[in-house]
Amino acid sequence: MTDLNTSLWGAGGALILAVVLYNFWQEYKAKKNVERAFGDPKDDVLMKVDSVAPPQKYVDRNSRQEPTLEGHVPHPDNQSDAPIFDATAGAENADASLPVDEFIDCTISMEFETPLRGDKILSEIQSLRIAGNKPVHFVGLTSEGQRTAVLHANTYTQITCGAQLVNRSGALNELEFSNLVMTLRQIADNLNAFIDIPDMQHVMDAARDLAQFVNEHDAQLSVNVLTKGAPWDIGTLMAALEKQGFDARPDGRLVMLDGEGGALFTLSLNGSPADQVTGKITLLLDVPCVAPKRGGFNAMVSCAKSLALRLGGTLVDDGNASLDDVVLAQIQEQVTMFYGAMQAAEIPAGSTRALRIFS
Repeated sequence: MTDLNTSLWGAGGALILAVVLYNFWQEYKAKKNVERAFGDPKDDVLMKVDSVAPPQKYVDRNSRQEPTLEGHVPHPDNQSDAPIFDATAGAENADASLPVDEFIDCTISMEFETPLRGDKILSEIQSLRIAGNKPVHFVGLTSEGQRTAVLHANTYTQITCGAQLVNRSGALNELEFSNLVMTLRQIADNLNAFIDIPDMQHVMDAARDLAQFVNEHDAQLSVNVLTKGAPWDIGTLMAALEKQGFDARPDGRLVMLDGEGGALFTLSLNGSPADQVTGKITLLLDVPCVAPKRGGFNAMVSCAKSLALRLGGTLVDDGNASLDDVVLAQIQEQVTMFYGAMQAAEIPAGSTRALRIFS
């Protein structure tokens, strides 16, 4: 081997070694950055979303794109935004513990020739759980005139099947309704019951109207924390966030709970399982599924600002335009209007009705 070859091999080896050392140093810095951000046990303001200091100002207003809710934000006084599905059930289901709600369910009743025990009824209906991909539930009317979920020991004079009219995948359709009716007719025959089938067209109209409401109010609101410098180590960041109160889910999302088991907002690290670092964190609020009194938007913004302060990041929208307090206040106003519209439609955000149809 000539001296030239030896020199070339030596230079190549040195270059490879330099690249390896540089990558190692970058990973080491990313991990240390996160450890420093969460390493002070006295600074525990990250998750104190109801007592965070007034938000800091962020500049660069000229380059920002003012974000809005990803969905229609109707004003409560705008009659054109009101849903036209039948509001026969009035306000939120009088007994929210019952699984059938005439406001959002297609209801089909069966009246028995003679009162039947719950165990006999359950043997017939327990396998009917869905119509297409819409949940199906039952309630019964006891011999004493009480409406309850169907229980083994009770005796019932009639039962009502409720098939949900809509969810985020769409409205109940003709095929799903027809198959449901066919199954219920067979159950009615087996139980010697008279079945009251509603008009299909009326059911389809109600399902489409409710689906329109879901489409117009299916709002997802996000705030991002973008690094100002080096990316953050994902493994260290994930462990630190879990210690701060986030609940890790199998799909990789982190969920901030409200203390009562309900989800306030979620956090995504914007990386694949193979990634070691990330330069952007996304917090997401599922607006129709979080009741106003839980303060989901303020909690999410407070958490994002605390993360930005700890990690050396800045708040941005999905287009990486800066989010300052003026923009955030405008979004808060939109959220308030949004909640008012849902309340006017008798489907309050975070209610049982909302959680069911926005599933």
